[in-house]
Amino acid sequence: MGFDLMFGGGHTLIAMLGLLGALLLIVSAFINNQVAHHTQRDERHKEKKLEYYRNTSSQLGVILLGIGISLFTFFFQQSYLERQRQQSQTQELLGKLAVRLSRAAPLLEFVAQIDSVLDDGGAYLDPDHGGANRAVTASGAALAKQIETIKLLEREIDLDGFAAMQFSADFQSSPLVNRMDPNLWFGMVKDEADLQYAVEQLRQDYGDLQAAIAARKPDESVTDPVLDNGIKREVLDVLWDYAWLRDRSRRLVGRACWLLSQGQNFLSLKPIRTVEARYDSHREWLQQAQKAYQPFSAGGEDCYAMLRVAGQP
Repeated sequence: MGFDLMFGGGHTLIAMLGLLGALLLIVSAFINNQVAHHTQRDERHKEKKLEYYRNTSSQLGVILLGIGISLFTFFFQQSYLERQRQQSQTQELLGKLAVRLSRAAPLLEFVAQIDSVLDDGGAYLDPDHGGANRAVTASGAALAKQIETIKLLEREIDLDGFAAMQFSADFQSSPLVNRMDPNLWFGMVKDEADLQYAVEQLRQDYGDLQAAIAARKPDESVTDPVLDNGIKREVLDVLWDYAWLRDRSRRLVGRACWLLSQGQNFLSLKPIRTVEARYDSHREWLQQAQKAYQPFSAGGEDCYAMLRVAGQP
């Protein structure tokens, strides 16, 4: 950025030197005609005087023009080297983004298993406003089944693996980060912080749920009136953090895929407002994500398919 400003000011200087040098050479040519005229009239005094003016203006013109050409060559070379350096940095950043995306995207295959749990009977909203959603209203045998599913997901989903979705780590170490749209950058960082929070909370939720169940089997625990309310509360906590986990992980992967699909131009992109917005349910966001991300692809797969939405190919 600083070099661009310097080069922008240098254009004016180069143009002034070039014009002044060319003007002096034109003046020198005009004076030379006058010298020839006075030579024919044998006016030696005026001839010598004009020769001095001619030589001086031509020498100054050549010097100024030479300086202008030298400066232009220097700035052109520096500009070329700067472009080459930025292209190299951009390619390096794209390579890191591709590697991180290839590690993060497979995790969404496990995240897809959360869809059937959270959206059982309708779109999941939150623990207090579940509507017809059975993830919120489950009790008795349904609650016991829900607990079994949570235990299965606990074994299958490696929470440590979500560290691969910290895409900003590669960006912040690059000098090109200041070229990225601030709103896009802040959206990425916020989603990463929310995802990290969900991961940490889930670790605690699993422990709290296990402590509430103790050594009992799930179907035995939910039939105990003393334990039932406490267990239900812990299950709702797990589901709430599952909702954060799937929403933020899909937002991060979808955005990263879209950035990667743009190649060298990804640093000049502006946020897609429909997918950066927050919605009452994850299902609403998915509807917007399909419209926004399906036209783009990276690694031979369109960016919406990469989200691995349950029930869709």
